[in-house]
Amino acid sequence: MSPLKRQKRLAAWQLRAQFAAGLSAMYAGEVPAYATLVEVSGQVNAGYVAAHQGAVGLGSLQRVTAERHGAIRVGSPAELAAVADLFAAFGMFPVGYYDLRSARSPIPVVSTAFRPISAKELALNPFRVFTSMLATRDRRYFTHDLRARVETFLARRRLFDPALLARARTIAAEGGCDVEEADAFVAAAVSAFALSREPINKSWYDELSRVSPVAADIAGVCSTHINHLTPRVLDIDELYRRMTERGITMIEAIQGPPRTDGPAVLLRQTSFRALDEPCLFRGRDGTVRSGHVRVRFGEVESRGVALTRRGRERYDAAMANLAAEADPAKVWSRYFPSTDKEMAADGLAYYRAGDPSAPIVYEDFLPASAAGIFRSNVDRDTHTGEGADDSGYDAAWLAGAIGRDIYDPYALYEALSQVGARPQREVPPPACGGRSR
Repeated sequence: MSPLKRQKRLAAWQLRAQFAAGLSAMYAGEVPAYATLVEVSGQVNAGYVAAHQGAVGLGSLQRVTAERHGAIRVGSPAELAAVADLFAAFGMFPVGYYDLRSARSPIPVVSTAFRPISAKELALNPFRVFTSMLATRDRRYFTHDLRARVETFLARRRLFDPALLARARTIAAEGGCDVEEADAFVAAAVSAFALSREPINKSWYDELSRVSPVAADIAGVCSTHINHLTPRVLDIDELYRRMTERGITMIEAIQGPPRTDGPAVLLRQTSFRALDEPCLFRGRDGTVRSGHVRVRFGEVESRGVALTRRGRERYDAAMANLAAEADPAKVWSRYFPSTDKEMAADGLAYYRAGDPSAPIVYEDFLPASAAGIFRSNVDRDTHTGEGADDSGYDAAWLAGAIGRDIYDPYALYEALSQVGARPQREVPPPACGGRSR
C-alpha cells in the first residue's frame, strides 16, 4: 500500500485527549453541578491570566483549561492490573505509591496515579487518574471472614470487557491506532466508568459501609465508576467564593498548603459536597426499592511547583505547625522563601535547568489532601480496628501485584529539571521493579 493510501493513525496522546474529553462529557451529564464547576473554573482562569502576566509559568491557559484528573476505585490487584492495561493504551503509567490508611482521616485503600511521564506527553495532554485499591489484606479493617467474602465477590465480577482490554494491549504495544477505530475504542473505555444503575444488594452494601463508605463504593457494587473528574484552576480561593455565591455547597476547607504571597507549591484541592444520587436497592426478599447513594463529588485543584525531597521535608514540617498559629502565612514564611529564585537557590523545588522562571509543575498527589477530600464527602468515619498492620502493602508489593513498574515521581522531576542543562534521558528508570508484561 502506498503511503498516500495508508490509514491515518492517532497517537497515544490524541487518544488520551479524547478519553479525557469523553469522560468529562459523560460526567457532566451524570453530575450537572460538575458542568458548573468547569464553567466557573474557565472564567476564573481567564480572569487570572488577564490580571497576572506571569501566570503561564505553571502552564499555558490552554493547557490549564483542558487539564483534568480523574479518580477511580477498584477492589483487587487483578482489577488494578486490568486498569493498568487499559490506561497504557492512552500513554498513562503508574507513578507514585499512596497509602491513605496512614492519613489523619484513614481510608482503607492504597493507591497509585496513572499519567504521562515525559515532558512532551505532559505538554500535549496531562490527563491523570488517581486509582485506589481496596486494602482487603489489612485485618484492622477486614476480618478473615469479611475479607474472604469480599474477595469472592470481586473475583466474580468483571469490570471491563475482555475484548476492550485485548485491544488496549495491542494499541499500547503499537503506540496508537487507526483513526477509524479510535472513536469506538475510546467510547467503550469511557462507558466502562459510567455509574451503573443496576440494583445494589442492600444488606451487603450496608455491611461494607460499616467498615467504610469507600469500601461499600468499591466492593458493594458490580462495577467501577469515576468518583470525581477534577478541573484545574489558577485561583482556587476565588473559585471557592464564586461557587458558594452560586449556591453550591462546598466542603469546609481548601485542602493542602495555605494561600501565601510566595510561590505556589504542590497541590491545593477543594470540592463541592457529594450529592444524593438515585439508585435501586435490592432487599433480602428480592424486592427492589428506590434509594440514594453519596459517592461522587466535584473536586477542583490548583497546582504549584514540584518540591524536591528537601522541600518536601520543609513542607511536612510547615503543615504540622499550621494548627498552632492563627496566621498560616506567618508559619509558612518560617519554612519557605517568598520567591522562586530563593526556592531554586535553596534546592527546595524543581526548575528546568535551574532557571527560577521555569518551574516544573507538580503532577502528582498528596495523601493527606486526598483523604481529607474523601472524608469531607462521607457521612461517617472509617472504622479502624486494633492491632499492627501486617498486610505488606508498599510500592514494591503493588508493582509486583500488577506486574508493572511504578515510577518514582522524584526521579521523574529530577529528569525534567535536567532538560536544557545537559543531555540526559527524559525518563529515568523506575524506582520499584515489577514483572514485565
